[in-house]
Amino acid sequence: MASHSTPPVHPTSPQSPASSQPVPLSLSSGALHIPESITTRERSPSPLRGFLIPSPLPTRRTRTVSATARAAEGPVFKGICKCFSRSKGHGFITPADGGPDIFVHISDIEGEYVPMEGDEVSYKVCSIPPKNQKIQAVEVVITHQAPGTRHETWSGHVSS
Repeated sequence: MASHSTPPVHPTSPQSPASSQPVPLSLSSGALHIPESITTRERSPSPLRGFLIPSPLPTRRTRTVSATARAAEGPVFKGICKCFSRSKGHGFITPADGGPDIFVHISDIEGEYVPMEGDEVSYKVCSIPPKNQKIQAVEVVITHQAPGTRHETWSGHVSS
């Protein structure tokens, strides 16, 4: 049985990524210098390189402590889940007392099951920055599952 081995790589003669020939390096004053024959690939500068773009969706993680405290002290509302998309990570609740639909983010759902259309829910509200003119549902709990529907748990199991 023949053994296959790779040649050892020495710090003074590293292998070039483009070829299997060793590239001579010069050591001067303790610094390692790469010859000018090896060039790095130039990349076009991205206008967004170095900048983190915040998510436009307000999540439990990005909410301020004071906004969370105000929401926790607020009243509990009731409503019906209008729609919820687990893949998109958000949905809407129709308030029981009428009014416009309220946004709900996946991070604000409490409990074992993924909400489905027609589920009765209880929730608190929190304003959405930057203008704080709109609100979103937080601490959302399914109080009654829609009759005749099979609910999925967050781990993927379907109830019968």
